[in-house]
Amino acid sequence: MIGTRNASQDAISLEDKYGAHNYHPLPVVLNKGEGVFLWGVDGKRYYDFLSAYSAVNQGHCHPRIVNALIEQAKQLTLTSRAFYNDKLGVAEKYVCDTFGYDKALFMNSGAEANETAIKLARKWGYQVKGIPENEAVIVAVSQNFHGRTTTIISASTDPSARTGFGPYMPGFRIIPFDDRAALESALNDPNVCALWMEPIQGEAGVFIPQPGYLKAAAELCSRYNVLLMADEIQTGIARTGKMLACDHENVRPDLLILGKALSGGMLPVSLVLADDEVMLVIKPGEHGSTFGGNPLAAVVCVEALEVVKEEDLAGNAARLGVVFRQRITELISRTKLISAVRGKGLLNAIVVNDTAESSTAWDICMSLMHEGLLAKPTHGNIIRLAPPLVITEEQLHECCDIIERVFLAFKKK
Repeated sequence: MIGTRNASQDAISLEDKYGAHNYHPLPVVLNKGEGVFLWGVDGKRYYDFLSAYSAVNQGHCHPRIVNALIEQAKQLTLTSRAFYNDKLGVAEKYVCDTFGYDKALFMNSGAEANETAIKLARKWGYQVKGIPENEAVIVAVSQNFHGRTTTIISASTDPSARTGFGPYMPGFRIIPFDDRAALESALNDPNVCALWMEPIQGEAGVFIPQPGYLKAAAELCSRYNVLLMADEIQTGIARTGKMLACDHENVRPDLLILGKALSGGMLPVSLVLADDEVMLVIKPGEHGSTFGGNPLAAVVCVEALEVVKEEDLAGNAARLGVVFRQRITELISRTKLISAVRGKGLLNAIVVNDTAESSTAWDICMSLMHEGLLAKPTHGNIIRLAPPLVITEEQLHECCDIIERVFLAFKKK
């Protein structure tokens, strides 16, 4: 036991000494994952209720995706886009057929995909809509999270993302989330080229707009000749109970931005989908990525999406999300520590009572960790709960039992 405890502390100390301090992880050191489970270096097993921020919807180390990765890694991993490879076109056709678009542009990280969508929207605004050069405006919404690049944080309202990193990129207008009047007022500006938003705000604390908001946004974008840019990096790939969160209101964005679970957690893969009118405004040399669209990513992406479809992970998320919220709603009547539970599918949040001390959500997550369940707070008093979509109902109830025990036994320090 002493040896494993020292192994954990050594790993934490190494990161602390040699790594940038840009994260504040729970003090657990992991070295194995399978399905819904993670194991620490001490051999302790945990339920994963974060799923690498929804990157491992298919579960950790899904054997089909691992095998696809291994077989392609033996053959060819990278050529750059200076040449064609035999896997990218297959993957592009697959994702276009799956999501219903003319063209796909593969990148790596979610932030890169959002940056790509920004460039596409602006170029479309100038070439197609006729906005005067350098006057295009992209409308974003408050509490958004699209990444942390300098362009993206220019549209953020989160002080931790923005403070100390200016000057900021011009060309963004920020309006309140879930406010139809503000939306129409902003989109009426002829220099607006796009509306950029998450259909559900995951990082902000799983904020779900009122029914009809997404549909209204799409209709207003159509009316004012504005592109709808939907960031489904965290909400897409079956997480909310449908393949896309936009599907809940039958909304088809003009620019669909995907990432995370596109690879089942195997390697960075992101994607922007659009029709020809939008995608073809970018010409050779105007945008690219050395690793974007590499054959390894292409093969893994197709297999990861095949797993989602064939295992009906969207259906499982829809069904078990209802079970989870019912269990937590019952718990609310037994503790003053929880003020609300909200979510869609298996993207959920428990809101710790605002009167609790600022560290309460963190301390609860520490207690959950000791009981064998890993989750992290976001924005202080909100605990986001998003297990891999391969979780069974029996496993979910076991996890709800853990959550119940922790909340009912919790004592403030």
